Order: sequence, then C-alpha cells, then structure tokens
Amino acid sequence: MRDTMHDMNEPHNIYIHTPFCMSKCKYCAFFSHACSAPDWDAFADGIVGEIGFWAQKMGRISVPTIFFGGGTPSLMPTTVFRRIMDALLANFDIAPDAEVTLESNPKTLDATRLHEFIDAGVNRLSVGVQRLDDETLQFLGRRHSVRDAMELLDTARAGGLHVNADFIYGLPGDTPDTVIKMCQQINAIGLHHVSMYELTIEPDTVFGHMNLAMPSNDMMADMYTAIGENLATPRYEVSNYATAGDACRHNQNVWDGAPYIGIGRGAAGRVYADDTWFEQAGGDIQMRPLSRAARATEKIITGMRTMRGTRKTDDVMQVIDIEYMRAHPELVTDCGDRIRATEKGILILDDLLVNLCR
Repeated sequence: MRDTMHDMNEPHNIYIHTPFCMSKCKYCAFFSHACSAPDWDAFADGIVGEIGFWAQKMGRISVPTIFFGGGTPSLMPTTVFRRIMDALLANFDIAPDAEVTLESNPKTLDATRLHEFIDAGVNRLSVGVQRLDDETLQFLGRRHSVRDAMELLDTARAGGLHVNADFIYGLPGDTPDTVIKMCQQINAIGLHHVSMYELTIEPDTVFGHMNLAMPSNDMMADMYTAIGENLATPRYEVSNYATAGDACRHNQNVWDGAPYIGIGRGAAGRVYADDTWFEQAGGDIQMRPLSRAARATEKIITGMRTMRGTRKTDDVMQVIDIEYMRAHPELVTDCGDRIRATEKGILILDDLLVNLCR
C-alpha cells in the first residue's frame, strides 16, 4: 500500500478496541486484560496516534459508524473517550447520523457517566447482561446482578439511546425450556435489539479447563430454533434480533462486506485502498493484501450469517459454486440481488459454506 492514497476516499467504518476489564469472565477468549488501574493516558495516546496514521494514509475519509468494543469500553474515563472522539472528528468526515456504539457492562456506568458518554457522541449502548438470574451470572464469572443490569438498561433507554442486550445460552443443563423462559423474560423487558450467543468453550479459558457437560449439538439446534420461535424481536443475523430500524448498522456494514478499520491492540479490519483489500490489525498496524477471491469468500461467510444474505457482486459470483446452489434449494436460495441460507441451511451453516465456496 502506498504511503498515502488520498484519492481513494472510500468510506470506512471504524472499530476501536479497549482491552481492559474489571475481571476475566470464565468463558472469555477475547483479547482483554483484567486490570484494576489501566494506564488510560497511554491507551489514548496509542489510539489517537493510530487515528493520525490512518488520516495520513487515507485522507479525510467518510465514516458511517464507530464501534467501541472490548474488553469493557465503559470503564474508560469519559475524558479519554472525548479525546478519542475529538481526534476522529478532526481527522475524518464523521457522518451527521453516524452510529456510535459503546459496549458496556453493568456496574461500570452510573447515570452521570452514561450521560457524559452521550454528550460526547454515544448514541447506541450494548449491555452485557448475559443471563437473568443471579446464580447463573455467578457461574459465568460475571460481577453484576440482574438488578444492576436492569438499572443500566432502564437508564440507557431513558437517555434516548438505542440499546442492545447480550445474552448467552447453551450452558450445562440448558434445554429448550430454559431458553423459552429466558425469551419470555426478555420480551417482558421490551428490548428492541437482542444478541443471543451460544456458549462456545475455548481452550484457554476457565471453562476450557473444567470438563463441562455441555448440551449436545441437537439440543443446541433445538434451543436456537426455540429462540426464533419465542423471542419477540425478529432474527436478522444468526445471533442478532431487532425490530425494524433497530439493527446494528456497524455490524450490518461489516457483514455486508463494507471496509472497516480496526484501531487498538486486538482490533482487526478490512481496509480497501488502491483497488485492493488489505487484512489489517490494530496496535502495530500490520497490513497484508488479500486476494480478490479471499475477500469474496469472507463476504460470503459473513453475509450468509444474515437473514438478507450475501450480495451477488461480481467477485462473490466467481467464488460461489452455482451448481451446488441450484442442486440444494432446501439449503440456499437465490433472492435476486442476494443469495441467502434457508432456515434448514442456517442450522448447518458451517457445512453449507464449505460446499458453497469453491
């Protein structure tokens, strides 16, 4: 990639990673560190430095969405957050209606701090609720209670934010009845966006060393189906559910194959410049060109996770096995300008993708 490519003013979404947490949850395999006193000034220096790097490389690009993920970004002092937002505004064309998401955990935000984040630009809050009973929260290694979570959700909605709540299912002992009860509790809260993640046991986690008796694959599939049948908000991606107009724009853009820059250690991006895609990592800003076919395959993998499917762009159609698609209408369907997995195809999505991509 050239030192500068100011003529390549392609809009890019921005993801900023905050690696700090109060404590590490038992299931977490993300790049994060439990830290009681992070060096926030050093963190901000690094993030602002990377923003300057990309401004020099890309010019004053348009930015439709900004996503602060982690870790626990809501631990960040609001002065640090404002400094980062000021750097973004000074270097890029942030869309007037840009979606600015902050991931958060209960017990990290009171009403005063939340309104300071709102004043600094946050308009969407994602809350790590995970479960709605205190015993299970303790099992997961969470530091909050159900009451803490409900207080944050109520405060965020009262502040006019778009609000998402994350939940986990598929724990030892979970059944479709467990999930149905959880969906009923979520419906009673009246959320407009919900993320429902299947528990995955990663080797380098506390759970990874516990030899847990996990539900079978068939049981997991039944729980997934039960969520779709009982949650009031419709599914728009494998793990995400939202009412009309409340889907996460940042994630939708990424899943649809739009470019995005990852800023901060642990962040990843897909940068488009000089008619070339680059696999990009934040922190030390590593860059590696991606072939047209490799990037098209990524678009298929992420797009097929959504209910609207993958756009039939020229690069995608060169990678799709058309004969397989035509031979398996029960798994994948042609919707004009997109292809998408059927309900049956979603349940075996990994196997479907292996066969669908040449």
